[in-house]
Amino acid sequence: MFKFITNRPFWVNLLAAILLGLLLLFLFLKMLGWITKHGEYLKVPAITGMKTTDAVKLLEKQGFDVFIQDSVFTDTAARGVVLKQIPDPNSTVKINRTVFITVNRVVPPMIEMPNLEGQSLSFALVLLERNHLKLQDTIFRPDFRMGSVIEQQYNGVPIKAKAKIQWGSRVTLVIGAGLGNEQVPVPSLVGMTYAEAKAYLDENNISLGAVVLDGKITDTATAYVFKQRPETRDAEGVPQFIRPGQVMDLWLSQAMKIVTDSAADKKNQLP
Repeated sequence: MFKFITNRPFWVNLLAAILLGLLLLFLFLKMLGWITKHGEYLKVPAITGMKTTDAVKLLEKQGFDVFIQDSVFTDTAARGVVLKQIPDPNSTVKINRTVFITVNRVVPPMIEMPNLEGQSLSFALVLLERNHLKLQDTIFRPDFRMGSVIEQQYNGVPIKAKAKIQWGSRVTLVIGAGLGNEQVPVPSLVGMTYAEAKAYLDENNISLGAVVLDGKITDTATAYVFKQRPETRDAEGVPQFIRPGQVMDLWLSQAMKIVTDSAADKKNQLP
């Protein structure tokens, strides 16, 4: 074999080497094209608006790889559908190309409840829309803050600002209706539990003001009211009156007690 090579002129061997190299290169490129499926193309189907599971099955069946690039939420589209795809629909791409999709979440995300108290009703509605919330109902209650939101409620109970609430939830707003001219005698809340006193005030459209705790209280709801302001009578014993929407302050203690001296009154005065 070596004699066959050495007995040939150099230029013959060089030409044979070049031809062999070209043949090997040609075979390598053909094999590489076969491995990478060079020259094979597919048209990307339109999957926007399809359910995510159906879209993934369709893409994989047609030879695409699928990658969920993002998961967002919008209430203007059905839940669990494809919102966006890359490449665009009907694009011609090489086989085995990855299609990136953005899907609409099935479960709405939790967001923070905005602070609407003290805002006008019109501006509160704007804030609700900005925060992807809706108005459930409006309740008008006698209060000196006429036309302003005095309480925000969710599922019938007050909800604080920054509390977590689901996107798209409905919120009820309690609006101040101003103070009427009607006056009623100041109720006597002393001896009631805090829960009873608050229920009475709510029923009679009287606002709860400051709540002062005397000593350690383990359960506010069962604590007793031992002092109130305004009182039922003034210093001369004349009955006092209050308008719906005005405020009453309460002093609470864990056990029922009766304040009999001015020193105790000064100790529990509001700052």
